[in-house]
Parts: sequence; C-alpha cells; structure tokens
Amino acid sequence: MKTIQFGQYRLDLTNECLWQGTRAISLRPKAFAVLKTLVEKAGQLVKTQELLDAVWPGTFVGDAVLKGCILQLREALEDSAASPRYIETVHRRGYRFIGGDAEAAENDPERKAQRGSMAVRDSASRTIQHAPGEIQVGVLGRDAELAKLLEWLERVGAGERQTIFVTGEAGIGKTTLVEAFLEQARQAPGTLVVRGQCLEHFGSGEAYLPVLDGFSRLCRSAEGARALEILREQAPSWLAHMSWLAAPAERESLQSRSLGTRERMLREMADAIERLSDHYPVLLVLEDLHWSDYSTLDLIAHLARRRDKACLMILGTYRPVDVILTGHALKDVKRELQAHRLCHEMPLEYLTEDAVAQYLAARCRNNELPSRLRHSIYRRTEGNPLFMVSLVEYLIEEKFIVEEDGRWKLQSELTGIEAAVPSSVRELIEKQMERLSADERRVLEAASATGMEFSIVAVAAGLDMPTEWVEQHCEELARRHEFLTGGWLGELPDGSISPRHQFRHVLYREVPYSLIAPMRRAQIHQRIAERAVEIFREHATEIAAELAMHFEQSRDWPRALHYLVEAARTAYHRSAHHEASRLAARGLEVLPALPETTERAGLEITLRMIQSVSWIAVKGFAALEMEKICALAKELSWMNGRSPQLFNLLALLVLYYKFGGQLQSAEDVARQLMEIAQALDDPALVMEAERAMGSAMVEQGKCGEALEHFNRASGLYAANRNHPYTLTIAHDCKVVSECFAARALWALGDAEQALRRMEGALGFARELSHPASRLFAAHFYAQLHQLRGDAVGAHERAQEVVKLADEYGLDLWQAVGDIDLGWADAELGNREEGIERLRRGIQTYMATGAKLWCPHFLGLLADQLGKAERVEEGLETIRTALNLAETSSEYYPVPELQRIKRDLMRRKRTPIRIASDKNPLFTSVCS
Repeated sequence: MKTIQFGQYRLDLTNECLWQGTRAISLRPKAFAVLKTLVEKAGQLVKTQELLDAVWPGTFVGDAVLKGCILQLREALEDSAASPRYIETVHRRGYRFIGGDAEAAENDPERKAQRGSMAVRDSASRTIQHAPGEIQVGVLGRDAELAKLLEWLERVGAGERQTIFVTGEAGIGKTTLVEAFLEQARQAPGTLVVRGQCLEHFGSGEAYLPVLDGFSRLCRSAEGARALEILREQAPSWLAHMSWLAAPAERESLQSRSLGTRERMLREMADAIERLSDHYPVLLVLEDLHWSDYSTLDLIAHLARRRDKACLMILGTYRPVDVILTGHALKDVKRELQAHRLCHEMPLEYLTEDAVAQYLAARCRNNELPSRLRHSIYRRTEGNPLFMVSLVEYLIEEKFIVEEDGRWKLQSELTGIEAAVPSSVRELIEKQMERLSADERRVLEAASATGMEFSIVAVAAGLDMPTEWVEQHCEELARRHEFLTGGWLGELPDGSISPRHQFRHVLYREVPYSLIAPMRRAQIHQRIAERAVEIFREHATEIAAELAMHFEQSRDWPRALHYLVEAARTAYHRSAHHEASRLAARGLEVLPALPETTERAGLEITLRMIQSVSWIAVKGFAALEMEKICALAKELSWMNGRSPQLFNLLALLVLYYKFGGQLQSAEDVARQLMEIAQALDDPALVMEAERAMGSAMVEQGKCGEALEHFNRASGLYAANRNHPYTLTIAHDCKVVSECFAARALWALGDAEQALRRMEGALGFARELSHPASRLFAAHFYAQLHQLRGDAVGAHERAQEVVKLADEYGLDLWQAVGDIDLGWADAELGNREEGIERLRRGIQTYMATGAKLWCPHFLGLLADQLGKAERVEEGLETIRTALNLAETSSEYYPVPELQRIKRDLMRRKRTPIRIASDKNPLFTSVCS
C-alpha cells in the first residue's frame, strides 16, 4: 500500500484516505486530489491554475471551488491559514505544502519571519496583540462589529437564539471578521462550530450543501464523537447523506433513510442542533449565502422561527449585490425574518484611513513610509480590505516599496502607485462586468471617461445618446448596487438640472475605462469636452484639469495645452506641487505637437517655471534642470529683450544661486531683476525684485540694507498681491519679506521687533491658507526660537513644519523640519535621539543639492554634540560649518557659529585663540 507520512498524518494513496494514527479521516475526492497534488510537490509552490488543471482537467471552475477544498483540508488537518503547519497560502499565486519540514521551520528564524508576513497578508486586516498571559485578537477597523458579535454571543449563552447576517461586497472583510469572532468564541470551553461554505455553481446546487459540509468537518474534529452520536439518534436521514462518517456495518441501513421528506429533514436537523446546544453554545456559520441552495435557506428560516430556548447562533455572510442581481430567495427570507425581528443584519463599510495606516505598520514593520503613501493607498482603494492588501502586495512586488537594512522605504514616486490596478482586483471587476448587458457596459465605459462623479448630460454627450436612455441604465445599475451609487440632482453652470451619479469605488471606474477601444475612447472624450466647454463657457478654467485630460485623450493638442497651463497654474498657487509638476510635464510633452511660434515659446517658459519651482519645493535643487532654464533665458533675452517672462526666469535663477551657495551671483542677478522691473514700470515685478535683492543680501550679513528692501516689498504688497506674473517662487511675497525682515532685525539687535514681525508673518500665512508659505514662516519662526534658546517654541513650530511637509510630500521641507525638531528634542532632554534626527535631517537636506543654511544647521548639531560631551565631534562639525560659510559668503550665521565654537573650546578646557578682526568670518554682520 503506497502511503506518504507527514507529522501525525498518513496519506493512503491506494484507498484515497487520510489517516491520523488509527483514525481514518474521509475526504471528498476532489479535496483528496488537491492534497495529493500538494504533498507530491512538498516544499514547492503549486500555482492556482496548476492545481485547477490537475484536479479539474478540461472543466471550467472558479477559484472559489479550490478555496473550498483547501478549507476542508485545513479543517481535516486542524491547520490554520494564519499560522500554517501543513498548507501555506502564497498570496495571489497558489499554495505550498510545508508539512514535511514544519517542525524544522519553527526553529528557522527566516522561515518564521516569512510565516509572520504571510499571516498578515492572508488575514487582510487582522492584528494579533500579545498581552501578559493572554492573546487578544482584533480586526483592523472592525472593533465595533466584533464587539457586537460577542455581545450577541453572550445572549446565546443565556439560551436566546440569534440569527445574524454579515453583509458587504467582495473583499470587504466578511470572512476575516468571522474568523476573528470564531477565534474569540472558541476560547469558551465546549463551544461547537459548524462551519460550511456555499460554492458558486451553474444550475441547481446540492441541497443543504454547506450544512452537510459543516457537520462533516465537525464530526471529524475532536468533538466529533458526540456530534456523530447525536446525528445518529436525532437526524438519521442527514447521516445517510454523510455515510462516509458512519461505520461500514451501518452504511447499508442508512441508505434506506436517505429519501427523507423536506419537513422531516428540517425537523431532524433542528432537533439535532438543539440537542447539541443543550450544554454548550453551537455556532452554525454559513458563508457566501448568495450562492446557497434554497433548502439551506429553508433550514435557516426554520431554526430562526422556532421559539424554544437554544444556545444557538446562526451566522451567515453574503454579498447584497449578488443577491439583488440574481433575484436570490435569500432577499425574501431575510426580509421576512427582519419583519418579525428574528434576525440582525451587520453591513460592513469600508475601512478608515487609520486602519490602512495600521495595516501598513503591521505588513511593513520598522518602516519609514511617508503618510502621503497611506493617503494614496486609501484614495486608490477607498478602504476596501481586499483591494488594499492586493495593492500593497503589488507595490512590494513591483519595488515601489522596498526593504533596506531592516527598514521599509518608498523607492519610487507615487504617480505609478496612483495608476496601479493589481491583476487580482482587475480580474474580479472584469468578471462583474461580464454579467452586465451590452448597453449597460456602454454607459459604464462612457461614464468612466467622464470621471469618478459624473452628470448624465456628460455621459449622454459622450455616447451621443438621449439623456433619458442614459439615466435609465444608470438608475438600474445603482438600484442593483453595481458599480454606481444612487443618483441625485445637480445644477450646471448654465442653470440646467442634471442627474448625477458616482462610481462606488475608484477601481470600478478605472477597469471599465481600460476596456474602451482607443478610437472610441477618443471620440467619447472629444464629445464630453466640447459639451463641457459649451456649458461652462467663461468658467471653463474652473475645470481646466478635467478639460485638459479630455482634449489630450482626443488628441486636440492646442486646447489640451491651453487647459494644461491653466490647470498647472491653479495647482501651483494652491501649493499642490506634485500635481503642478505633473501637469507642467504633460504640457511640455504636448508642446512638440504645436508649430513653433512666439506664443508657444511663452507657454513653454510658463510650464518650465511651474515645473522647476514645484520640483524645488518637492525634491530640492538636485532635481532642477538649470541648463534648460538658462538656455531659455538667453533665447528669450535675444528674442524679446526685457519681458515679464524673462523676469520670471531670472527670478528662478536667483533662487537657484542662493540655495546653491552662490550668494554673490544671486545678488548680481537680483540687480538685473530690478532693472527689468523698473524698465517695465511694473510695481508687482518691482516688489518681487525688492524681495529677491533683500534675501540675497541678508544671507551675506548685509542686514541693514536688506531690511530696507524687505520693507519696500511689504509696502508694495497690498496693491499687487494678485499680479498674474508672480510665478517666481512658491511662497507668498509678503510672508517671505516679513520672515527675512525679522531675521535682519534680530541680527541688528532689535529682538522685540523681530519677534513681532515673525508672529505677523506666520499669522498672515495661516490666514492665506497657503501651505508653502505657512511652511516657510513656521521654519523661520523655529529658527528664531533657536537663536532665542526657546526649545519649547522651536518644538511647536518644528512639528508644524514636519506635519505640513509630510502631508504635501515636500522632501526638502521634511528634512528642514527634522533638523528643527531634532534640535528641540535634544535641547528638551532627548539628547541622543535629537542628535540622530538632526544628523539625519542635515544629510537629507544636503542630498537635495541645497547649500544655503547648511552652516546654521551644522552649528545646531555642533552645539548639541558639545552638550552631549562629544566635544571633538562638535569641533569638527563647527569647523565644517565655518568653512562652508566662508566658501559661500553666507555670513549671517557666523556670530552664532563663533559663539558655539568658543563654548566647545571651553568644554575642551584649552586656551581660546581669538581670530583677527581682519578675518571676514569675524566681521560683524550688522552692517
């Protein structure tokens, strides 16, 4: 007899039976075939399709059938998906039999870590927290639902039978919640779980299939002997349908009882279950009831209606969409039970963004992932657990998220993430689309070209069909809860009223869109765009990004470029720098499709300005293609002479020189700005030139002259704040001028006036609701607190910088915030942690290509190193800071750097060598 031994089990290949010692465990033929295939390839990944081909050759079956077999095998082997000993799930790929080396794996740290990772993935949203003496199981985002199920379970213990339906769409986490609940419920000694799963089938399904499946598993478990005896006594007609559980001698007699009437079958099972519940609670768990046979529904209704006390809970799960779509009898059964208050319904909603963050923390432990990644994943999945898990795994597989030196990091830009639809999710949605009519698919595709939220008028324009026809199909899809939400009325800019709908999920929009043929897609976009321009008229710029997308897709390049420029301008002024840079890049890609004209050259300058300044805000100066900016400036100077466009390009050059540590060059170009502004007689450009001149001077220590420039810039602000050409920097001119004025006043010895103007700058930035300007002001305020020695104030402002930088994905300012926060933490007593954060922030900041402010930042680090008694490190750091200041002519921080150096020398207890007053590094900055 050919057998395969693993653990305490033996697989009998001849008789197709599984043995545990001397006890035979019967398996259904297909489940046995699955186990045989896995065992014969022990340790190897067996892909899902490979299993389906091996066990169901030449037959089309869905993954659900295979999952049902795996579930049965795990019940038989007393195995767990979360902590497998025999059958391991390889997420989205297949299964692996690990029984042969299960014990060895327990002592293999790498394998155990891999198992832990698999447990997080397979449970989708489960976390397991260990407390002293106990294990508490929770489900991410489902604490309230889990608590409610446990409350109903307490009532069951008092003899009050309960019927609960857990409902929600595919992937919402119904099974995960049920598993967590059962794990809690099993902690009560003697609790019996009868768990069966309905399977998708074509045509009539086997009567009572999930109930038979559940009792078959129960009878093979440790409590099986008692359950089997009760079935023998109370439900012989049921046992006849599970004859493999009976002894060979009684199988023949059971055959004569297999033709029980409907009433008899219902009565027998009800009696058996209530007999089982005489002493311990019984949980009858029936999953995927949207695929159930009608007989199973009869049993649920029969058990729920009985008035006798019983320690019984019926827990069913189903998808409402499938029930509505197929007209399944479950809908009527549930309504009747609800009408008589005999059941409860627990609809599961999407997870919150906090739950997504918790999942990321569990899946990618010790991570340095920015919060904007969490925002992006939440936007893409809207909290659907299946979509969320699939997307995170996709990001890991595609190396968007990588693990380096034990820490998880974001490796790529979020643009790829925001366009990702994992294959498993795509297949699920495409399968749902196959059930729609041809007209419904047409409407859905045209709606997907419009956007997440759309008006019937836009879809009708895209299809060139009557609005009534489109509305009818949208209402029907919404009624069935398929793809679309219920409609509402919205007013269009021309005063007309149009019904509106929204896709239930962003991926429900993107998958249909990807299925539209290219030529048809272009026609739909063109019709939608032209209708929108007609409706919005002079307000069309309000939807510039939307119109740009439509005209791009229809290859109407002139109008696409026009609206891309408008959309990029809007995003830029809102400090949405990631979006602004992407829109500008799209515009630059469209440019070659247009003929070379002066107008096109002007649009290119505007786009490059927006792209460059946005990139500086996001990534710093290392990402800036300065050669292209300089080439454009020379070309424009030759073509047009002095112009607002040339002014903007030179203003960007000032910014580049400043942060590149070329302060004298920055001042020289700022003088050119002043000449152009005065020649054009444009007060708004004069204002910007005054700010540029002052900022270049103050960094060199020319604080008195710089203050005059800042005062003049602030004085011009009120009349020129909305000038169309002020695209030169990402921050509000008055906020910047007031912040720099405060720095100049501090150096000139007027601390009170410096603090007053800094407070005004931050308050004004907050009033503007302009994130980039608020970031700038918060950092400058933190810096002023550092000079004042106010660690608490610096900490508050630094937290503001870090929060805003993280929210808007601005790496340069994230580094600045870390520096400010590191100094404050160190000063407040967390010395070593603060120093480490300071050092990390400085390294990140310098990696962006920025040199400005590095002497000051290094001085902060040197000061804290001295206070930590790391004097030699501090002296080396302060020497580097002073050398950088001399190289770049950044003399503003030098007095503070000299003070820190003297303090370090005192700590070293060596004579202090006084520098010559001819040394420019010792010259007063208060000129």
